[in-house]
Amino acid sequence: MDTEATHPERDLPPDAERRPGRGSRFALSRRTAALIGIAWAAVLLLLGHFVIQPFQIPSRSMEPTLQVGDRVIVNKLAYRFGDRPERGDVVVFDGTGSFVRAPAEENPVAGLVRGAARALGLAEPDGTDFVKRVVGVGGDRVKCCDKGGRIEVNGVPVAERYLYPGDTPSSVRFDIAVPRGTLWVMGDHRSQSSDSRDHLGSPGGGVVPVDMVIGRADWIGWPARRWSAVEATGAFEAVPDPPAPGSAGSGGGRG
Repeated sequence: MDTEATHPERDLPPDAERRPGRGSRFALSRRTAALIGIAWAAVLLLLGHFVIQPFQIPSRSMEPTLQVGDRVIVNKLAYRFGDRPERGDVVVFDGTGSFVRAPAEENPVAGLVRGAARALGLAEPDGTDFVKRVVGVGGDRVKCCDKGGRIEVNGVPVAERYLYPGDTPSSVRFDIAVPRGTLWVMGDHRSQSSDSRDHLGSPGGGVVPVDMVIGRADWIGWPARRWSAVEATGAFEAVPDPPAPGSAGSGGGRG
């Protein structure tokens, strides 16, 4: 009888039990990948909440500057440190109370998930969010139109070269004094844009509070063939500052 029969584990090295097997290494790599994914998602959420946020263009109202399906990168720091929206800026804003009524309250958990998806650019923009161009700032007088069919800001006609080819500056006549702390906004494709002109009779009077501006649309990030900055316009360079509160005069320069 062979009393020296080989034990199945007799020839294994002493530290064999301490070595992780292939299955353990695979599980470890999966955990590492999951942790990295969670970390990146957290970073993107923070960026989306405080710094930049993708915004998908849902309509033709800003053609030719922005096209349906473009994903613009909204700079949420543009107005965080004392700067204010300027004439000519393309801004994304929450139109609650000015362009639309406050939506019905949704489940908090669903709202949190939806907000996270929007911050990551994975969901359609909120139905209360809009993208338009600033035409008048607080204190301005915006009027349509002069004898040449151009919009006037503080008495100066504006050559709006960014308008959709063939569009007129406005088919609606208006003469509005923009209240302080608000903006008069319009789309570049005027015949396809529901903007400040269409809300003159609304409770907000057609103007958007500066506090409701989410940020400035600075870049087109998608599709790849459209990668570019949203170009600034010099259309308002000759427009003088609005008169100071309580003053009948006006200064020179840009507002």
